[in-house]
Amino acid sequence: MRKIFSLMLLVAVGLNSSAQSPAGYSNFAQQTNRLNTLAKTYPQLVKLRSLTKTAGGKEIWQITIGTGNVDLKPALLVAGGVEGNNILSTELALGFAEDLLKNNSADSIKALLAKTTFYVFPNLSPDAMEQYFAALRYERQGNATSTDDDRDGKLNEDGFDDLDGNGKITIMRVESPVGTYKTNPDDTRMLVKADLSKGEKGLYDIYTEGRDNDNDGNFNEDGEGGVWFNKNLTFKHPSFSQGSGEFPVSENETRALLDYLFERSNIYAVVSFGSNNNLSSPVTFNQMAAAQTITSGWLEPDAKINSFVSDLYNKETGLKDAPKASAAGGDFYSWAYFHFGRYSFSTPGWWVPKAKADTTKKEKAFTIEDPNANYLRWAASQGISNTFTEWKAINHPDFPGRKVEVGGIDPFVLITPPYNLVADITKKHNRFLVKLASAQPELDLINVKTEKLNGNVTRITVDLVNKGALPSHSKLGERNYWVKRIRVKLNTGNNQSVISGRKLQTLNALDGYGTEKLTWLIKGSGKVTLEAGSPTTGSKTVDINL
Repeated sequence: MRKIFSLMLLVAVGLNSSAQSPAGYSNFAQQTNRLNTLAKTYPQLVKLRSLTKTAGGKEIWQITIGTGNVDLKPALLVAGGVEGNNILSTELALGFAEDLLKNNSADSIKALLAKTTFYVFPNLSPDAMEQYFAALRYERQGNATSTDDDRDGKLNEDGFDDLDGNGKITIMRVESPVGTYKTNPDDTRMLVKADLSKGEKGLYDIYTEGRDNDNDGNFNEDGEGGVWFNKNLTFKHPSFSQGSGEFPVSENETRALLDYLFERSNIYAVVSFGSNNNLSSPVTFNQMAAAQTITSGWLEPDAKINSFVSDLYNKETGLKDAPKASAAGGDFYSWAYFHFGRYSFSTPGWWVPKAKADTTKKEKAFTIEDPNANYLRWAASQGISNTFTEWKAINHPDFPGRKVEVGGIDPFVLITPPYNLVADITKKHNRFLVKLASAQPELDLINVKTEKLNGNVTRITVDLVNKGALPSHSKLGERNYWVKRIRVKLNTGNNQSVISGRKLQTLNALDGYGTEKLTWLIKGSGKVTLEAGSPTTGSKTVDINL
Protein backbone atom coordinates (compact mmCIF):
# COMPACT_ATOMS: atom_id res chain seq x y z
CA MET A 1 0.00 0.00 0.00
CA ARG A 2 1.38 3.34 -1.03
CA LYS A 3 2.58 5.61 1.70
CA ILE A 4 0.53 8.78 1.37
CA PHE A 5 1.75 11.78 3.30
CA SER A 6 -0.35 14.58 4.70
CA LEU A 7 -0.08 17.70 2.57
CA MET A 8 0.21 19.84 5.65
CA LEU A 9 3.31 17.99 6.78
CA LEU A 10 4.88 17.62 3.39
CA VAL A 11 4.72 21.18 2.25
CA ALA A 12 6.38 22.96 5.17
CA VAL A 13 8.64 25.72 3.82
CA GLY A 14 11.32 28.43 4.41
CA LEU A 15 12.01 31.85 2.88
CA ASN A 16 14.39 34.73 2.57
CA SER A 17 13.62 38.21 1.23
CA SER A 18 11.17 38.81 -1.59
CA ALA A 19 12.71 36.27 -3.96
CA GLN A 20 13.42 33.38 -1.65
CA SER A 21 17.01 32.13 -1.44
CA PRO A 22 19.32 30.82 1.30
CA ALA A 23 21.18 34.17 1.42
CA GLY A 24 21.28 35.63 4.91
CA TYR A 25 21.02 32.53 7.09
CA SER A 26 24.34 31.06 8.21
CA ASN A 27 25.43 27.64 7.06
CA PHE A 28 27.52 25.42 9.32
CA ALA A 29 30.87 26.91 8.29
CA GLN A 30 29.56 30.44 8.86
CA GLN A 31 28.12 29.46 12.25
CA THR A 32 31.51 28.05 13.21
CA ASN A 33 33.21 31.31 12.19
CA ARG A 34 30.74 33.33 14.26
CA LEU A 35 31.41 31.15 17.30
CA ASN A 36 35.18 31.40 16.90
CA THR A 37 34.84 35.18 16.64
CA LEU A 38 32.99 35.28 19.97
CA ALA A 39 35.64 33.13 21.65
CA LYS A 40 38.43 35.39 20.37
CA THR A 41 36.63 38.67 21.08
CA TYR A 42 35.46 37.82 24.62
CA PRO A 43 38.05 35.38 26.03
CA GLN A 44 37.22 36.30 29.65
CA LEU A 45 33.53 35.49 29.18
CA VAL A 46 33.45 32.70 26.60
CA LYS A 47 34.55 29.10 26.45
CA LEU A 48 33.95 27.30 23.15
CA ARG A 49 34.13 23.53 22.94
CA SER A 50 33.18 20.73 20.58
CA LEU A 51 31.21 18.00 22.33
CA THR A 52 31.62 15.50 19.51
CA LYS A 53 31.34 15.07 15.76
CA THR A 54 28.26 13.79 13.96
CA ALA A 55 28.28 10.87 11.54
CA GLY A 56 28.68 13.54 8.85
CA GLY A 57 31.86 14.86 10.48
CA LYS A 58 30.37 18.11 11.77
CA GLU A 59 31.15 19.50 15.21
CA ILE A 60 28.48 19.85 17.87
CA TRP A 61 29.53 23.21 19.23
CA GLN A 62 28.79 24.40 22.75
CA ILE A 63 29.54 27.86 24.09
CA THR A 64 29.65 28.70 27.80
CA ILE A 65 29.11 32.32 28.78
CA GLY A 66 29.79 33.65 32.27
CA THR A 67 32.42 34.83 34.74
CA GLY A 68 34.39 33.07 37.42
CA ASN A 69 33.73 29.39 38.07
CA VAL A 70 30.87 29.02 35.60
CA ASP A 71 29.97 25.43 36.51
CA LEU A 72 29.26 26.43 40.12
CA LYS A 73 26.70 29.11 39.23
CA PRO A 74 23.01 28.58 38.42
CA ALA A 75 22.74 28.05 34.67
CA LEU A 76 20.26 28.48 31.85
CA LEU A 77 20.59 26.24 28.80
CA VAL A 78 19.63 27.56 25.35
CA ALA A 79 19.47 25.13 22.40
CA GLY A 80 18.95 25.58 18.68
CA GLY A 81 18.83 23.04 15.89
CA VAL A 82 16.91 20.39 17.81
CA GLU A 83 15.08 19.89 14.52
CA GLY A 84 17.17 20.00 11.39
CA ASN A 85 14.58 21.81 9.28
CA ASN A 86 14.18 24.71 11.74
CA ILE A 87 16.76 27.08 10.29
CA LEU A 88 15.61 29.99 12.45
CA SER A 89 16.41 28.12 15.66
CA THR A 90 20.17 28.31 15.14
CA GLU A 91 19.96 32.04 14.47
CA LEU A 92 18.00 32.54 17.70
CA ALA A 93 20.44 30.56 19.83
CA LEU A 94 23.57 32.05 18.26
CA GLY A 95 22.03 35.52 18.09
CA PHE A 96 21.30 35.36 21.82
CA ALA A 97 24.95 34.60 22.60
CA GLU A 98 26.16 37.39 20.32
CA ASP A 99 23.77 39.97 21.76
CA LEU A 100 24.49 39.02 25.37
CA LEU A 101 28.23 39.39 24.84
CA LYS A 102 27.92 42.56 22.80
CA ASN A 103 26.11 44.19 25.73
CA ASN A 104 28.23 42.68 28.50
CA SER A 105 29.39 46.10 29.72
CA ALA A 106 25.83 47.25 30.50
CA ASP A 107 25.22 47.22 34.25
CA SER A 108 22.23 44.88 34.02
CA ILE A 109 24.06 42.32 31.85
CA LYS A 110 27.23 42.61 33.91
CA ALA A 111 25.23 41.82 37.06
CA LEU A 112 23.48 38.94 35.29
CA LEU A 113 26.75 37.38 34.10
CA ALA A 114 28.18 37.70 37.60
CA LYS A 115 25.58 35.29 38.99
CA THR A 116 24.40 33.28 35.97
CA THR A 117 26.00 30.86 33.53
CA PHE A 118 24.61 30.35 30.02
CA TYR A 119 25.20 27.10 28.15
CA VAL A 120 24.35 27.68 24.49
CA PHE A 121 24.12 24.91 21.88
CA PRO A 122 23.60 26.72 18.56
CA ASN A 123 23.08 23.72 16.30
CA LEU A 124 22.30 20.18 17.44
CA SER A 125 21.40 18.97 13.91
CA PRO A 126 24.19 20.27 11.64
CA ASP A 127 24.03 17.36 9.16
CA ALA A 128 20.34 17.90 8.51
CA MET A 129 20.43 21.69 8.52
CA GLU A 130 22.98 21.84 5.72
CA GLN A 131 20.28 20.55 3.36
CA TYR A 132 18.84 24.08 3.38
CA PHE A 133 22.01 25.26 1.64
CA ALA A 134 22.47 22.26 -0.67
CA ALA A 135 22.01 22.11 -4.42
CA LEU A 136 18.91 19.98 -3.82
CA ARG A 137 16.77 21.57 -1.11
CA TYR A 138 14.31 19.59 0.96
CA GLU A 139 13.29 19.57 4.60
CA ARG A 140 15.55 17.14 6.33
CA GLN A 141 15.62 16.07 9.97
CA GLY A 142 18.06 13.20 10.04
CA ASN A 143 21.82 13.14 10.41
CA ALA A 144 24.29 11.39 8.10
CA THR A 145 23.88 7.95 9.69
CA SER A 146 22.80 5.42 7.05
CA THR A 147 19.52 3.79 8.05
CA ASP A 148 17.17 1.11 6.82
CA ASP A 149 13.90 2.96 7.41
CA ASP A 150 11.74 0.47 5.50
CA ARG A 151 13.43 -2.55 7.10
CA ASP A 152 14.23 -4.29 3.82
CA GLY A 153 17.92 -4.90 4.47
CA LYS A 154 19.09 -2.02 2.26
CA LEU A 155 20.32 1.44 3.26
CA ASN A 156 19.20 4.77 1.79
CA GLU A 157 17.91 3.19 -1.43
CA ASP A 158 14.72 5.24 -1.90
CA GLY A 159 15.31 8.96 -1.50
CA PHE A 160 13.83 12.03 -3.15
CA ASP A 161 14.09 12.64 -6.90
CA ASP A 162 14.00 16.12 -8.45
CA LEU A 163 11.57 15.28 -11.24
CA ASP A 164 11.11 18.83 -12.55
CA GLY A 165 14.79 19.75 -12.21
CA ASN A 166 14.29 22.94 -10.18
CA GLY A 167 16.64 22.03 -7.31
CA LYS A 168 13.93 21.61 -4.66
CA ILE A 169 11.60 18.86 -3.52
CA THR A 170 7.92 19.74 -3.41
CA ILE A 171 5.00 17.34 -3.91
CA MET A 172 3.31 15.32 -6.61
CA ARG A 173 -0.41 15.33 -7.17
CA VAL A 174 -1.71 12.32 -9.07
CA GLU A 175 -5.23 12.31 -10.47
CA SER A 176 -7.28 9.47 -9.06
CA PRO A 177 -10.99 8.59 -9.06
CA VAL A 178 -10.57 7.53 -5.44
CA GLY A 179 -8.23 10.31 -4.39
CA THR A 180 -8.32 11.78 -0.90
CA TYR A 181 -7.52 15.41 -1.81
CA LYS A 182 -9.38 18.12 -3.66
CA THR A 183 -8.51 21.66 -4.68
CA ASN A 184 -8.98 24.32 -2.02
CA PRO A 185 -11.94 26.51 -3.03
CA ASP A 186 -10.26 29.50 -1.34
CA ASP A 187 -7.05 29.07 -3.35
CA THR A 188 -7.13 26.56 -6.18
CA ARG A 189 -3.35 26.29 -6.21
CA MET A 190 -3.56 24.34 -2.99
CA LEU A 191 -5.04 20.98 -2.06
CA VAL A 192 -7.02 20.05 1.03
CA LYS A 193 -8.34 16.78 2.36
CA ALA A 194 -11.78 15.89 1.02
CA ASP A 195 -14.39 15.48 3.75
CA LEU A 196 -16.10 12.20 2.91
CA SER A 197 -18.63 12.70 5.70
CA LYS A 198 -19.94 15.72 3.79
CA GLY A 199 -20.11 13.87 0.50
CA GLU A 200 -16.99 15.56 -0.86
CA LYS A 201 -15.06 13.70 -3.53
CA GLY A 202 -11.30 13.66 -3.79
CA LEU A 203 -9.52 14.14 -7.10
CA TYR A 204 -5.88 13.54 -6.21
CA ASP A 205 -3.49 11.36 -4.29
CA ILE A 206 -0.52 13.17 -2.78
CA TYR A 207 3.13 12.03 -2.62
CA THR A 208 6.46 13.66 -2.02
CA GLU A 209 8.34 14.36 -5.23
CA GLY A 210 10.20 11.26 -6.34
CA ARG A 211 10.05 7.72 -7.67
CA ASP A 212 9.53 4.35 -6.08
CA ASN A 213 13.18 3.47 -6.55
CA ASP A 214 13.03 0.15 -4.71
CA ASN A 215 9.66 -0.92 -6.16
CA ASP A 216 8.07 -1.59 -2.80
CA GLY A 217 4.96 0.57 -3.34
CA ASN A 218 6.24 3.43 -1.15
CA PHE A 219 7.79 6.72 -2.18
CA ASN A 220 10.93 8.27 -0.67
CA GLU A 221 10.59 6.28 2.53
CA ASP A 222 14.26 5.31 2.85
CA GLY A 223 16.47 8.15 1.71
CA GLU A 224 19.53 9.98 2.99
CA GLY A 225 19.08 11.60 6.35
CA GLY A 226 19.01 8.91 8.97
CA VAL A 227 18.48 9.58 12.67
CA TRP A 228 16.62 12.66 13.91
CA PHE A 229 18.10 14.33 16.96
CA ASN A 230 14.59 15.16 18.19
CA LYS A 231 13.43 11.53 18.04
CA ASN A 232 16.51 9.88 19.54
CA LEU A 233 16.14 10.79 23.22
CA THR A 234 14.82 8.60 26.00
CA PHE A 235 11.38 9.88 27.03
CA LYS A 236 8.72 7.93 25.12
CA HIS A 237 11.25 6.95 22.47
CA PRO A 238 9.25 6.15 19.29
CA SER A 239 11.10 2.93 18.60
CA PHE A 240 11.00 1.45 15.09
CA SER A 241 9.67 4.66 13.53
CA GLN A 242 11.49 6.62 10.85
CA GLY A 243 14.31 8.70 12.28
CA SER A 244 14.19 7.30 15.82
CA GLY A 245 17.43 5.32 15.61
CA GLU A 246 18.02 1.70 16.49
CA PHE A 247 17.75 2.56 20.20
CA PRO A 248 17.51 5.70 22.36
CA VAL A 249 20.62 7.90 22.41
CA SER A 250 22.21 5.86 19.64
CA GLU A 251 23.96 8.83 18.03
CA ASN A 252 27.23 10.59 18.82
CA GLU A 253 25.48 13.92 19.33
CA THR A 254 22.71 12.69 21.63
CA ARG A 255 25.10 10.60 23.73
CA ALA A 256 27.64 13.41 24.08
CA LEU A 257 24.98 15.97 24.94
CA LEU A 258 23.38 13.87 27.67
CA ASP A 259 26.76 12.91 29.14
CA TYR A 260 27.63 16.60 29.29
CA LEU A 261 24.32 17.71 30.79
CA PHE A 262 24.14 15.02 33.47
CA GLU A 263 27.37 16.49 34.84
CA ARG A 264 25.86 19.99 34.96
CA SER A 265 23.69 19.92 38.08
CA ASN A 266 23.64 23.74 38.07
CA ILE A 267 21.18 23.95 35.16
CA TYR A 268 17.79 25.10 36.45
CA ALA A 269 15.93 25.53 33.14
CA VAL A 270 16.21 24.57 29.49
CA VAL A 271 14.95 26.68 26.57
CA SER A 272 14.91 25.03 23.15
CA PHE A 273 13.80 26.39 19.80
CA GLY A 274 11.71 23.84 17.93
CA SER A 275 8.18 22.89 16.89
CA ASN A 276 7.07 22.05 20.44
CA ASN A 277 5.56 25.11 22.11
CA ASN A 278 4.70 25.52 25.78
CA LEU A 279 5.62 29.21 25.80
CA SER A 280 2.82 30.68 23.69
CA SER A 281 0.36 28.48 25.59
CA PRO A 282 1.47 26.64 28.74
CA VAL A 283 0.86 22.97 29.41
CA THR A 284 -2.42 22.03 31.03
CA PHE A 285 -2.20 20.10 34.28
CA ASN A 286 -3.43 16.55 33.72
CA GLN A 287 -3.87 14.80 37.05
CA MET A 288 -4.12 11.33 35.54
CA ALA A 289 -0.95 11.71 33.48
CA ALA A 290 0.91 13.31 36.38
CA ALA A 291 -0.09 10.50 38.77
CA GLN A 292 1.06 7.60 36.59
CA THR A 293 3.88 5.39 37.82
CA ILE A 294 5.93 6.64 34.89
CA THR A 295 4.97 10.29 34.99
CA SER A 296 3.81 11.57 31.60
CA GLY A 297 2.25 14.89 32.60
CA TRP A 298 3.63 18.01 34.25
CA LEU A 299 3.13 18.15 38.00
CA GLU A 300 0.72 20.87 39.09
CA PRO A 301 3.26 23.21 40.75
CA ASP A 302 5.48 22.96 37.66
CA ALA A 303 2.54 23.63 35.35
CA LYS A 304 1.89 26.85 37.32
CA ILE A 305 5.50 27.91 36.74
CA ASN A 306 5.03 27.17 33.05
CA SER A 307 2.06 29.57 33.07
CA PHE A 308 4.18 32.26 34.73
CA VAL A 309 6.97 31.85 32.16
CA SER A 310 4.46 31.73 29.31
CA ASP A 311 3.03 35.07 30.42
CA LEU A 312 6.54 36.47 30.48
CA TYR A 313 7.21 35.14 26.98
CA ASN A 314 4.04 36.56 25.48
CA LYS A 315 4.63 39.93 27.11
CA GLU A 316 8.22 40.22 25.86
CA THR A 317 7.70 38.87 22.34
CA GLY A 318 4.15 40.02 21.58
CA LEU A 319 3.67 36.97 19.34
CA LYS A 320 0.11 35.77 18.78
CA ASP A 321 -1.87 33.02 17.05
CA ALA A 322 0.73 30.31 17.58
CA PRO A 323 -0.06 26.93 15.99
CA LYS A 324 -0.72 24.10 18.41
CA ALA A 325 1.89 21.37 18.68
CA SER A 326 2.32 18.26 20.80
CA ALA A 327 5.49 16.35 21.58
CA ALA A 328 5.86 13.19 19.52
CA GLY A 329 8.26 11.33 21.82
CA GLY A 330 12.01 11.01 21.87
CA ASP A 331 12.20 14.81 21.81
CA PHE A 332 14.57 17.09 23.67
CA TYR A 333 11.86 19.31 25.17
CA SER A 334 10.17 16.35 26.90
CA TRP A 335 13.44 14.74 27.96
CA ALA A 336 14.61 17.94 29.66
CA TYR A 337 11.57 17.93 31.96
CA PHE A 338 10.68 14.26 32.49
CA HIS A 339 14.15 12.68 32.53
CA PHE A 340 16.49 15.59 33.30
CA GLY A 341 14.08 17.05 35.88
CA ARG A 342 14.50 20.68 34.80
CA TYR A 343 11.97 23.27 33.78
CA SER A 344 11.75 22.89 30.03
CA PHE A 345 10.43 25.56 27.69
CA SER A 346 10.17 25.43 23.92
CA THR A 347 9.01 27.64 21.06
CA PRO A 348 9.41 27.63 17.27
CA GLY A 349 10.22 31.34 17.52
CA TRP A 350 8.14 32.27 14.47
CA TRP A 351 5.11 31.12 12.53
CA VAL A 352 3.19 32.51 9.58
CA PRO A 353 0.86 35.28 10.82
CA LYS A 354 -2.86 35.00 10.19
CA ALA A 355 -3.46 36.63 6.84
CA LYS A 356 -6.36 39.06 6.49
CA ALA A 357 -8.40 39.33 3.33
CA ASP A 358 -7.46 42.35 1.20
CA THR A 359 -10.81 43.81 0.19
CA THR A 360 -9.13 46.11 -2.34
CA LYS A 361 -8.14 42.96 -4.23
CA LYS A 362 -11.62 41.50 -3.72
CA GLU A 363 -10.24 38.80 -1.45
CA LYS A 364 -12.70 36.97 0.78
CA ALA A 365 -12.26 35.40 4.19
CA PHE A 366 -11.15 31.79 4.09
CA THR A 367 -13.86 29.16 4.39
CA ILE A 368 -11.36 26.36 5.10
CA GLU A 369 -8.45 26.44 7.55
CA ASP A 370 -5.41 25.72 5.42
CA PRO A 371 -1.93 26.85 6.51
CA ASN A 372 -0.68 26.68 2.94
CA ALA A 373 -3.33 29.03 1.56
CA ASN A 374 -2.82 31.30 4.55
CA TYR A 375 0.90 31.42 3.80
CA LEU A 376 0.38 32.35 0.16
CA ARG A 377 -1.97 35.18 1.08
CA TRP A 378 0.40 36.45 3.76
CA ALA A 379 3.41 36.21 1.43
CA ALA A 380 1.58 38.19 -1.23
CA SER A 381 0.74 40.89 1.32
CA GLN A 382 4.46 41.14 2.19
CA GLY A 383 5.63 41.28 -1.41
CA ILE A 384 7.24 37.83 -1.12
CA SER A 385 7.35 35.94 -4.39
CA ASN A 386 8.98 32.85 -5.87
CA THR A 387 8.04 30.60 -2.96
CA PHE A 388 5.43 28.59 -4.86
CA THR A 389 6.28 26.18 -7.67
CA GLU A 390 3.56 26.18 -10.31
CA TRP A 391 2.12 22.77 -11.09
CA LYS A 392 3.94 21.11 -13.96
CA ALA A 393 2.83 17.92 -15.71
CA ILE A 394 5.45 15.18 -15.97
CA ASN A 395 5.65 11.65 -17.29
CA HIS A 396 6.02 9.40 -14.27
CA PRO A 397 7.05 5.76 -14.76
CA ASP A 398 5.24 4.66 -11.60
CA PHE A 399 1.90 6.08 -12.80
CA PRO A 400 1.56 5.07 -16.47
CA GLY A 401 -1.44 6.60 -18.20
CA ARG A 402 -2.23 8.93 -15.30
CA LYS A 403 -1.82 12.68 -15.02
CA VAL A 404 0.98 13.53 -12.61
CA GLU A 405 1.97 17.10 -11.70
CA VAL A 406 4.81 18.40 -9.55
CA GLY A 407 4.54 21.69 -7.63
CA GLY A 408 3.31 23.35 -4.47
CA ILE A 409 4.82 25.52 -1.78
CA ASP A 410 8.61 25.45 -1.66
CA PRO A 411 10.45 23.65 1.14
CA PHE A 412 11.08 25.44 4.44
CA VAL A 413 8.95 28.57 3.98
CA LEU A 414 6.14 27.68 6.39
CA ILE A 415 8.55 27.61 9.33
CA THR A 416 11.38 29.91 8.23
CA PRO A 417 10.77 33.67 8.12
CA PRO A 418 12.30 36.00 5.54
CA TYR A 419 15.77 36.82 6.76
CA ASN A 420 14.98 40.51 7.05
CA LEU A 421 12.67 39.61 9.96
CA VAL A 422 15.28 37.63 11.89
CA ALA A 423 16.92 40.56 13.69
CA ASP A 424 13.63 41.69 15.23
CA ILE A 425 12.58 38.13 16.11
CA THR A 426 15.95 37.55 17.77
CA LYS A 427 15.72 40.81 19.71
CA LYS A 428 12.33 39.84 21.14
CA HIS A 429 13.54 36.43 22.22
CA ASN A 430 16.71 37.87 23.71
CA ARG A 431 14.57 40.11 25.92
CA PHE A 432 12.62 37.08 27.07
CA LEU A 433 15.73 35.02 27.81
CA VAL A 434 17.31 37.82 29.85
CA LYS A 435 14.08 38.29 31.82
CA LEU A 436 13.85 34.54 32.43
CA ALA A 437 17.44 34.44 33.66
CA SER A 438 16.74 37.42 35.92
CA ALA A 439 13.99 35.35 37.57
CA GLN A 440 16.36 32.49 38.44
CA PRO A 441 16.27 31.05 41.98
CA GLU A 442 18.68 32.69 44.42
CA LEU A 443 19.04 31.79 48.10
CA ASP A 444 19.72 34.13 50.98
CA LEU A 445 19.85 33.82 54.78
CA ILE A 446 18.10 36.71 56.50
CA ASN A 447 16.55 37.67 59.83
CA VAL A 448 19.28 35.93 61.80
CA LYS A 449 18.35 36.03 65.51
CA THR A 450 20.02 34.66 68.62
CA GLU A 451 18.35 34.25 71.98
CA LYS A 452 20.41 33.43 75.08
CA LEU A 453 18.82 30.73 77.26
CA ASN A 454 19.80 29.14 80.57
CA GLY A 455 22.70 26.73 80.77
CA ASN A 456 24.85 28.44 78.15
CA VAL A 457 22.31 27.52 75.46
CA THR A 458 21.51 29.78 72.50
CA ARG A 459 18.48 29.56 70.23
CA ILE A 460 19.24 30.47 66.62
CA THR A 461 16.48 31.27 64.13
CA VAL A 462 17.10 32.10 60.48
CA ASP A 463 14.87 32.66 57.45
CA LEU A 464 16.05 30.86 54.34
CA VAL A 465 14.55 32.78 51.42
CA ASN A 466 14.43 32.40 47.65
CA LYS A 467 14.88 35.87 46.16
CA GLY A 468 14.05 34.64 42.65
CA ALA A 469 10.66 34.24 40.99
CA LEU A 470 11.43 30.63 39.99
CA PRO A 471 11.49 27.82 42.56
CA SER A 472 14.84 26.36 43.54
CA HIS A 473 14.10 23.39 41.31
CA SER A 474 11.12 21.73 39.67
CA LYS A 475 8.74 19.59 41.70
CA LEU A 476 9.46 16.68 39.42
CA GLY A 477 13.14 17.26 40.08
CA GLU A 478 12.63 16.18 43.69
CA ARG A 479 12.26 12.63 42.37
CA ASN A 480 15.35 12.84 40.17
CA TYR A 481 18.86 11.89 41.25
CA TRP A 482 20.34 14.42 38.84
CA VAL A 483 18.63 17.37 40.54
CA LYS A 484 20.35 18.28 43.80
CA ARG A 485 18.23 19.56 46.69
CA ILE A 486 19.01 22.50 48.94
CA ARG A 487 21.68 21.55 51.47
CA VAL A 488 21.78 23.33 54.83
CA LYS A 489 24.80 22.75 57.05
CA LEU A 490 25.57 24.18 60.50
CA ASN A 491 29.29 24.13 61.25
CA THR A 492 30.11 24.08 64.98
CA GLY A 493 33.35 24.12 66.95
CA ASN A 494 34.80 21.64 69.43
CA ASN A 495 33.29 23.48 72.40
CA GLN A 496 29.81 23.57 70.89
CA SER A 497 27.07 20.95 70.64
CA VAL A 498 23.70 20.89 68.86
CA ILE A 499 20.87 20.14 71.29
CA SER A 500 17.99 20.63 68.86
CA GLY A 501 17.91 20.80 65.08
CA ARG A 502 20.04 18.99 62.52
CA LYS A 503 23.56 19.97 61.66
CA LEU A 504 23.05 18.77 58.10
CA GLN A 505 19.73 18.64 56.27
CA THR A 506 18.35 18.72 52.74
CA LEU A 507 15.22 20.59 51.75
CA ASN A 508 12.71 20.14 48.98
CA ALA A 509 11.98 22.84 46.41
CA LEU A 510 11.68 26.35 47.80
CA ASP A 511 9.06 28.33 45.90
CA GLY A 512 9.83 31.55 44.15
CA TYR A 513 9.98 34.31 46.77
CA GLY A 514 9.40 31.54 49.33
CA THR A 515 10.68 31.38 52.89
CA GLU A 516 11.53 28.54 55.26
CA LYS A 517 12.30 29.21 58.91
CA LEU A 518 15.17 27.26 60.41
CA THR A 519 15.99 26.95 64.11
CA TRP A 520 18.57 25.29 66.37
CA LEU A 521 19.49 25.11 70.03
CA ILE A 522 23.27 25.29 70.50
CA LYS A 523 25.18 24.77 73.74
CA GLY A 524 28.47 26.57 73.99
CA SER A 525 29.96 29.91 73.07
CA GLY A 526 31.85 31.50 70.22
CA LYS A 527 30.90 31.47 66.55
CA VAL A 528 29.07 29.02 64.28
CA THR A 529 28.84 29.16 60.49
CA LEU A 530 25.64 28.43 58.56
CA GLU A 531 25.79 27.37 54.90
CA ALA A 532 22.82 26.92 52.58
CA GLY A 533 22.71 26.29 48.86
CA SER A 534 22.27 24.04 45.87
CA PRO A 535 23.76 23.98 42.37
CA THR A 536 20.64 25.61 40.89
CA THR A 537 20.40 28.39 43.47
CA GLY A 538 23.93 29.28 44.43
CA SER A 539 25.14 29.29 48.04
CA LYS A 540 25.02 31.65 50.99
CA THR A 541 27.10 31.58 54.17
CA VAL A 542 26.66 33.56 57.40
CA ASP A 543 28.65 33.63 60.62
CA ILE A 544 26.58 33.67 63.83
CA ASN A 545 27.91 34.68 67.25
CA LEU A 546 26.39 32.71 70.10
